[in-house]
Parts: sequence; C-alpha cells; structure tokens
Amino acid sequence: MFETVEPVNGTEAITTDALIIGAGPVGLFAVFELGLLDIRCHLIDILPKVGGQCAELYPEKPIYDIPGFPVVTGQGLVDNLMKQIEPFHPTFHLGEMVEGVETLGTPDAPLFKVTTDAGKVFMTKTVLIAAGGGSFQPKRPPVPTIEDYEGKSVFYAVRRMEDFRDRSILIVGGGDSALDWTLNLQPIAKRVTLMHRRDEFRAAPHSVEQMRMLVAEGKMDLVLGQVTGLEAEAGALSAAVCRANDNSVFKVACDRMLPFFGLTMKLGPIAEWGLNLAENLIPVDTEKFETSMPGIFAVGDINTYPGKLKLILSGFHEGALAAQKVHRYVYPEKKLLFQYTTSSSSLQKKLGVNA
Repeated sequence: MFETVEPVNGTEAITTDALIIGAGPVGLFAVFELGLLDIRCHLIDILPKVGGQCAELYPEKPIYDIPGFPVVTGQGLVDNLMKQIEPFHPTFHLGEMVEGVETLGTPDAPLFKVTTDAGKVFMTKTVLIAAGGGSFQPKRPPVPTIEDYEGKSVFYAVRRMEDFRDRSILIVGGGDSALDWTLNLQPIAKRVTLMHRRDEFRAAPHSVEQMRMLVAEGKMDLVLGQVTGLEAEAGALSAAVCRANDNSVFKVACDRMLPFFGLTMKLGPIAEWGLNLAENLIPVDTEKFETSMPGIFAVGDINTYPGKLKLILSGFHEGALAAQKVHRYVYPEKKLLFQYTTSSSSLQKKLGVNA
C-alpha cells in the first residue's frame, strides 16, 4: 500500500514535489492537504515507524481535542491518518535522518538537494519540516544506578498499558503526562502512587481534580518528595527510597516506576541548514508557515510564531496553509482555485468517493 524505497546507489536522485521531514500526525495530514492539490510527497523519519511521538511514546494515551473524535488514542489517530492519505500513495523512508540540504534554485523557483544517512539523494521543489521538537529523549532523573532498571522496571513511556496490569506503580512528576498515566493506569494497576515535589501541579486542572478524588476515596496514593535511590529484591525493583520536603527518608513499595521529567529536544542537523532559529525552534510567518528560506516550511511543534499553541490540531491548520504556498512553487503557471471537498466532484474522485 505504502511503498518504502530502498537506498539509492551512486548519485541517482529521487525526485518529488514535496519532501516532508517527520511522519508524525502533522506530517501525515500534510500529505492529505498536498495530495488534494496534486502534489507528490515523500516522507523521511528517523523512527522505524510512522506516527512520531504519538506512536512511539503515547500509543495508548487518550487524546481529547481532535475535532470529530470525542476521544482517540495516539495510535488510533495515526491509523486513521494513514487511512485518510491512502489515495495519495505517499512514499516513506523510515529509520533515516536528513544529513544535508543544498539550495540549488532561486527564491522564486526553489530547488533543493537533500541527502540522508542512508545514502539517498532527493531533488525536491519544496521541503516541509514536521519533525515535532526534533529528535527527543526523556530526561533521566538524577537517581543512582537507575540505568540498570531502565527497560525492565523503569520506563519513560507507556507503549502497552497491559504491561502494567496488577503492578505496584510509582509515577513521578507533576505535568500532564504524569497525571494522564496516573488516571489511565489506576483502574488496572494493583496500586498507583503519584509522587511530586510539591502539592501543586502543572497538569490540566480537571486531571488534578480527578486525581485528588481518587486519593480521597483511597484508590491511590499521593506523596510529596523526591526519589533518591532504588532497591531491588532478586534482581527486580522492589522499592524507591525517597526524601520528603523536611529531609526525612521513606520508602515506596513498587515494582514499576514511571518518571515523567519531560523530554530533551534537539534539532540535530536541522540546526545547520542556515534557517533563522529562536531557542531551538524555527520562526515562520502565519500566512503560509514558510521559514526564512523560500521553499522550506515548518509546521507543528518545531515552529514558533506569536500566539503559537503546541497542539496537534494547530499543526493540521498550519499544514493546510503551507500547502497553498507549496502549490505556487510546484505549479507556478497554474492558478489555484480553492474547492471544498464536499462540493467538488474532482476532489471526491481523488478520495475515491462517489460524487
């Protein structure tokens, strides 16, 4: 259904109208918007599968602010986006990283030579950076020997909720990820304990209210303090050694720990492309979401502009507007007439819908 091209030998190049860097939800929806305008797409992602953070870190996490879906999981959203772009047959290059971008065209007629670490060479008229925050890795808490437990009993993401069923779980953090997984794992866990340094949380107020209700009902525990060490029995995690705010020491029995201290974002090679940057983000205009370099666009969490909201639905909007300017570069002699998919028979034909 979706072809994955093998590395190109020699100097032979893959030609395309648009090269999308990042196959997360925003990159996938950009395929749809570009496809409606007859623009061919290839996508590159450093991960071995599509979906970005939604699929890699939060596949079972519920998302509530996608229009038309009262609730959808991260993986469910990715699956639906993949189904939506089927008619346009995009080509994916997964497990690859862009190493270089060379400008060959002019500001009015851009052309880029893009190379990857897999030896592929692309010639493209436009580039859409939809790489989220760039490459990301969880922040490791300063706990001695924690690396010995990682991937066994200490996890920085929940990929399968079932792996935590009937477990005694210690969740550390005070943001949305910590509160969301506290609420989602509590019904299936043997016991959930949430630990935070203080009795104030950065998470959504409704989530905090739900958590406090569970604590009041005796269905979970909330403790204030910090993890300073880990204990094991028979080679498996058995307890976390903690320090309270008054410097007293106590232990929390657990066989699974989920620290949510945020992610460290790195732009990687993108930082060397000559684009204007602002604190590791890419400034764009809000008319077409183009960067300082004509023909290169940035959509999703990786861009910045006044009033920016880091929401998936905002990235969808950005991709739709970027597609309009991409069309001007790809078809400079062709006038673009905006059409609604509900009223255009030609668009419905592209989507395989009977008009």
